[in-house]
Amino acid sequence: MAAVVGSVSGSTAQSQRRVRFGNVEPAILALLKQLDPLVVALTLFACVLFTGGRFTSTTALVGLVSYLISGPILARSNSDSHLPGRPLSINIRGVILHWGAVVATLLLLAFAFKVSAVFSRAVMLSWFLITPLALCGAHALRARIQSILASGTGAPSFIIIGANTVGFELLRRLPQAGFLGFFDFRSADRVSHVIDADKLVGHCKDVADFARKHGVTAIYIALPLSNVPRIGEMVRELRDTTASIYFIPDVFAFEMIQGRLVDINGIPALSVCDTPFHGMDAVFKRAFDIVVASLGLIFAAPLMALIAAGVKLTSRGPVLFRQRRYGLNGELINVYKFRTMTVCEDGAVITQATKTDQRVTPFGRFLRRTSLDELPQILNVLQGKMSLVGPRPHAIAHNEQYRKLISGYMIRHKVRPGITGWAQVNGLRGETETLDKMSERVKFDIEYLNNWSVWLDLRILLRTVVMLLKGDDRAY
Repeated sequence: MAAVVGSVSGSTAQSQRRVRFGNVEPAILALLKQLDPLVVALTLFACVLFTGGRFTSTTALVGLVSYLISGPILARSNSDSHLPGRPLSINIRGVILHWGAVVATLLLLAFAFKVSAVFSRAVMLSWFLITPLALCGAHALRARIQSILASGTGAPSFIIIGANTVGFELLRRLPQAGFLGFFDFRSADRVSHVIDADKLVGHCKDVADFARKHGVTAIYIALPLSNVPRIGEMVRELRDTTASIYFIPDVFAFEMIQGRLVDINGIPALSVCDTPFHGMDAVFKRAFDIVVASLGLIFAAPLMALIAAGVKLTSRGPVLFRQRRYGLNGELINVYKFRTMTVCEDGAVITQATKTDQRVTPFGRFLRRTSLDELPQILNVLQGKMSLVGPRPHAIAHNEQYRKLISGYMIRHKVRPGITGWAQVNGLRGETETLDKMSERVKFDIEYLNNWSVWLDLRILLRTVVMLLKGDDRAY
């Protein structure tokens, strides 16, 4: 076995086979997408000029830092900002949110290095307010250029091989001007129920002749993987044309969690089920947790001391209740709470608290209703065992029960469990006496994994605060 691995490794090293990640957009659009950081810096200089400020080395340094910071952050608002049918309001909101992240980073650096007093407030405020307008203008210009290129007489011509779900979705995302039609291995009468007859222009065996005759620029193969032998034969025939050939795998065949294309040392891979926290996203998430949890602990420490005294004086037993639960990747962790019951269950069978549960102490009932019993979990966050926002951790006994009953239940452990979560702010708190309630909670947890952002975390925290201030009779 080792010899085989060594042989394979050696041949791979000699051939240096790699697949590079890139895109197929025109050069001018690729260039325009790189101009957002430049727009940010130029807007700063314009604000300095029009407010009567002076250009100094400090101004130049801020321009350089903002250029470097805004590049990777604003690139996120470019990823799919001009898909056909995407509302303009969503694009504008994305620009504003990502510019807000840039501003927050700059303010954090300014306070950290104690240089905030050096800058003119008039310049900085006008820059913060005008830059989103400038960015939206740049995006509108780019969208207009993209539209002109797509509808012009020189627009690239293309065909799609595969009259199926993937082919139809691909067509929706491509400019319509250069589309010449679909090809498929099936005859017209077999695909007539999913496609108009005039859009199916031929059988796959004739695609090479069609491409040569009509000067096709690009060919997109959207056929199932089961057709790989026939696809290989067709690709060999297409080498006798000048068309660019792209294979589009059916990524929609899976129910994906954080679906993305990743690069594994030159080999592309499709992430079907993954955590959202890789790279800088993991840094942002952890930094957010540490900063907010540290501030929370500072402000909550006096209250926590009073609660600890109240627990000790009103009932016998420890102040803190420790219970083993599953954390990130199913790791066993100890979750802290203020004790609210006369028992501290952590065995193979655990009975959930009910509305009239006699095990709950009078003071504990108040803590549970106000969720103040959760405050010690701030320590779990600072330990790195939990997060401020994420799927709520369940007792191990409940985990073992529900993982057998609910498909995808353990996916929620792809991230650190949270003090609060998307399910909780959508009304799914308290007792889960039915399987449907737990299934609904898991559905919201998976939705959180798919749509995570710092802004979503902030939104959940704010909604949690509002819920606590209003009170919730489901927390018992």
